Amino acid sequence: MLAPMAERAAGATLAHLGHATCGYEIALLACEDARIAVLNADFRGKAQPTNVLSWPEWDLGAEMDGALPDPPPPADVDDPEPLGNIAMAHETCTREAAEQGKSLEAHLTHLVVHSVLHLLGYDHIRDKDAALMEETERQILAQLGVADPYDDAASEPE
Repeated sequence: MLAPMAERAAGATLAHLGHATCGYEIALLACEDARIAVLNADFRGKAQPTNVLSWPEWDLGAEMDGALPDPPPPADVDDPEPLGNIAMAHETCTREAAEQGKSLEAHLTHLVVHSVLHLLGYDHIRDKDAALMEETERQILAQLGVADPYDDAASEPE
């Protein structure tokens, strides 16, 4: 279930932003809470599980709060351009979906869209950046038939 759903969500994200849907590569790790807790400690200094982590290949973030990120390097079908890595914790994601009254597939789709946006330079630290990222997520998820995760979301992805 994860691989085809992730490919669909990543492709929808790239297409929505006007990027090629082929010629990019994203590494996706599905893991348990124990593994993501180690990754979270190593990379973010937080020794606890989280739902998803992402590591962009490029620093594409906008300098001005609320501005669009820089585009990634051009896609190359013969030699795919890496966009970065994503790790998702199955136990945390399953628990969150149940707590939020969502299907696991809808929750994972949201987290993949969210993470791919991070790989493409979007962030939610500054207010206007967060508003841009959330609105972009809403639009992509609507195209995928997934309800707005920010209406009554119990927790947001990191």
